Amino acid sequence: MRWRTVVGVGLGMPLAVAEAVALVAVWPPRARRRVLGALGRAEAARFGRWLDRPATAGAASEPGFLAARAAAGLLGGYLVAAVLFVALLLLGGGGWAALTGASETLPLTLPGVRILTTDAIVGITAGLGGLALTSGMVLGLGNVERRIADGLLGPDERERMRRRIAELTTTRSGVVAVIDEERRRIERDLHDGVQQRGVALAMLLGRARHTADRAAAADLVDRAYTEARDLIEEIREVAWRIYPTALDELGLHAALAGVAERSAIPVSVHYRLTTRPAPEVETALYFVAREAITNAVKHAGTGDVLVVVEETAGSVSLAVSDDGCGGADKKGAGLRGLAHRVAALDGAFEVSSPPGGPTRVQATLPV
Repeated sequence: MRWRTVVGVGLGMPLAVAEAVALVAVWPPRARRRVLGALGRAEAARFGRWLDRPATAGAASEPGFLAARAAAGLLGGYLVAAVLFVALLLLGGGGWAALTGASETLPLTLPGVRILTTDAIVGITAGLGGLALTSGMVLGLGNVERRIADGLLGPDERERMRRRIAELTTTRSGVVAVIDEERRRIERDLHDGVQQRGVALAMLLGRARHTADRAAAADLVDRAYTEARDLIEEIREVAWRIYPTALDELGLHAALAGVAERSAIPVSVHYRLTTRPAPEVETALYFVAREAITNAVKHAGTGDVLVVVEETAGSVSLAVSDDGCGGADKKGAGLRGLAHRVAALDGAFEVSSPPGGPTRVQATLPV
């Protein structure tokens, strides 16, 4: 790989001269664009073939990239050429002196040591050192060029793939954690609500069955009837919190209206979409809205909540705002779970909640 870098850097030096001339001297703009396009194609081929850094010809034709590349190529090329020239001069002079016997004795005095050598040996040694330094400078210049490409052309295909894999791995772990947390919450709802009401209902019916007093039995049956109605309502609430059927049947607008209707504080929903998003987008936005409204009711001490759903630049955005006390914990399980859910769909999730408020939770998903 090192020899490929050497070839790539060597080819880049004359290209740097051509790029500098094109950027400064070529006119009119139309001709300049054609020349820069040709130089961009040459740079893309050089980076991909010799520097193991794929680049598109269009991006490599940008004047900013070519200007940075020309500056690095000219400065680096001058330094490399200067060191190489001196190294070859020393190596050639020392070698010629050694071959012709024209070398002279050269005493070297070091602290505590005195060495007798010849100017030929010193020249050859210094020349070899210069060649090694030149090699290191060429490899360093190759790394500089790769960094310029990374900074101005963006990450290459391999880096984008690595980042994508890392993002998907993190998102997958986050989604699994969200699912586990949802299961625990459902279990708590069933245990603390539905199960307790079911036990109370069974006890009332059992007492009514075993009592001999008809009036007492009738009263117990009436109480059991009331408990059964409360149990049905509790089951409906749990089912709604798990996944509302209105989301599939009527869409996101109806589901958000249901959340607003069930909220303990006023919730205003401004729905500005003209078409329904994909089901997975609707589901993610629904859960973001529901969790944000629940947090506002429980922790913010707010008087009302505003939900705005709109479409901008090929994406759907949902924002939930309240005028409560703020200070929402962005690393809490609820908000962290929402962030993972949105990231799984290549969306963006933002939370703004300074102490004292207001709080704004926004999710943006591609359509």
